[in-house]
Amino acid sequence: MKEPFTVRVTVRAYELDTQGHLNSAVYHQYGDHARWECLRAAGVSVDELIATGVGPVTLENTIRYHRELRAGDDVDITCTFAWGEGRTFRIKQELRRADGALAAEISSVGGLMDLAERRLVPDPGERWRALAAAPELLGL
Repeated sequence: MKEPFTVRVTVRAYELDTQGHLNSAVYHQYGDHARWECLRAAGVSVDELIATGVGPVTLENTIRYHRELRAGDDVDITCTFAWGEGRTFRIKQELRRADGALAAEISSVGGLMDLAERRLVPDPGERWRALAAAPELLGL
């Protein structure tokens, strides 16, 4: 099995909550960052995507916390796309400390919205594949 796309971030002190661990909203930001970095690595240009009349939308995000993240922790965030036959796709992500400990899992459901019609496009995988220089990074 191919290794998932991974990006590393370092937890910054200003991202902490009053208990001294990573604020829950920042987990969402880390997940977003990893997804955008995966798209960029696959050769998808946001400007080109928008120029085609579609834009990405997040329909659902679920986070399961396992271990705390603290200031200075290096965190590896994976990004794995799963494609079905409908208008949506799934993204599974893991956040792991540099020591390999699983800190959190993010499960997302996304789609591509036709910006004129304000509806999801029928085959988002085809749209991503057409734009990507390295569609295999997106599981296509």
